[in-house]
Order: sequence, then C-alpha cells, then structure tokens
Amino acid sequence: MTQEKILTTKEARKVLECINHMYPDAKGELVWDNNFHLLCAVLMSAQTTDKMVNKVMPKFMADYPEPKDLAQATIAAIEKHISQIGLYHSKAKHLKATAEILVTKYHSQIPQDKDELISLPGVGEKTANVVLAEGFGIPAIAVDTHVSRISKRFHIVPQDAKPLQVEKRLEEILPRDEWIHTHHAMILFGRYSMTARDKNDPYSYLKCK
Repeated sequence: MTQEKILTTKEARKVLECINHMYPDAKGELVWDNNFHLLCAVLMSAQTTDKMVNKVMPKFMADYPEPKDLAQATIAAIEKHISQIGLYHSKAKHLKATAEILVTKYHSQIPQDKDELISLPGVGEKTANVVLAEGFGIPAIAVDTHVSRISKRFHIVPQDAKPLQVEKRLEEILPRDEWIHTHHAMILFGRYSMTARDKNDPYSYLKCK
C-alpha cells in the first residue's frame, strides 16, 4: 500500500493561487441584508443548496426582520417559511432557539466571537466562519463540501482529513488576508468548474496563465 503524497506548502499555494485567479471576484451567493439574516441563511444552508435557501429568504427576511420577531414565532410558522429546504424541521427549531438566545443573551446582536457563535443551536464551525468572514470581515475559512473535496482531490490534505484539519491546513498555506477570498473561490471552482461528478485529473480543470 503506497503512502498518499501530500502537496508541499509551495505546491498547494500554487494550486490555490490558480483557483483565485479563475475567480477574481469570488463572493458568497446567499441572499441576506444584515448579520442576523446572514446567520439564518447560513444555518439553513446545511445540506441544502444556496439556490434553495435564496428562494425562501426574501419572505423570511420580510416576516422576521429582527431576532425578536423570529423568537416570538411558532415552530409551525417557521417551518412553513422554510419547508422547501432540507431538514427544515430541525432547522426551524434551531432558528427559533438561536433567535431566543440572541434576544435574551446578546441584546439581539450577533456575537463576533467564534466560540459564542458555535454555542448557538445549529451553528457549527462552518456557519460560524461564514458569519465572521462575511458579516464582520474577520479572516476565516469555512470548510463546506466543495472546499473539503477540492482540498482532497488536489492532495492538499489527506483523503481522511476532517473539516477542522482542512481548515487548519489551508490557514497554514495562505496569508491571513487571503482566507476569505480563497474560501469563496474554492466554492465557486467546486460548484462551476470541477463538480463532484467530474473525475478527470483535477489539474485539467485549472485555467491559469
């Protein structure tokens, strides 16, 4: 059994620079208008496409403009708003519970601390990192299925690497000021260039000068 060869930092950085070059204007595709709705949208996006979340967000934002509005809503009402997305039963419970905590503990403000964000119902590492990066401009790398898959296909990380291991490896490779953009570029590369169905040599999908 041959040992898996992992890219050096220099080799991995070259791959990531190419992906960044392919998507110079990369940014998130979720619909949101403030940090509260960003948190809600990212929480909803787990195991669901951004496109599906974006379909429900306009009415959700209109009906629940602030945490107190969502906290006061019934689970059934929230479920009706988000019934088009996957796992909507559990997500509705998480949304309501999170809104209640935001109102009672954080004066309806979204915390800027990662540990505090992760303590909210339904919020994990990925969600917390997206909120920090998108909402507050705090450098973070959110590891979703695209970021994880790309990192493994190019052997930037081992095939059995967990999301937190992928996150730490990418943080080691990239300058801190490139974390947010590279995270978005990797998502777009995985979504539009090298999809999960594509099994060719991963380097064949890179378009670099």
